[in-house]
Amino acid sequence: MNKTNELLQWTGAVAIVLGHILNAVGPAAYPYNIIVFAVGTILFLTWAVRVANKPQMMVNVISLAIGIVGLFKAIG
Repeated sequence: MNKTNELLQWTGAVAIVLGHILNAVGPAAYPYNIIVFAVGTILFLTWAVRVANKPQMMVNVISLAIGIVGLFKAIG
């Protein structure tokens, strides 16, 4: 596997796990949890495009759209 692809995948995974940790913290982590999820999703989307993983692209595009809506709600 290409080193860049591996870095994108692992960094995205760490960001997604961190987003879940922030969700567990509760409202005090809002909107940082959404920002961290967005970063992880962008990293995974970048990886999915690079390796042409279409199902993962779809999941990440939808996740990013939902996250952007949440971020706009959080920021107001």
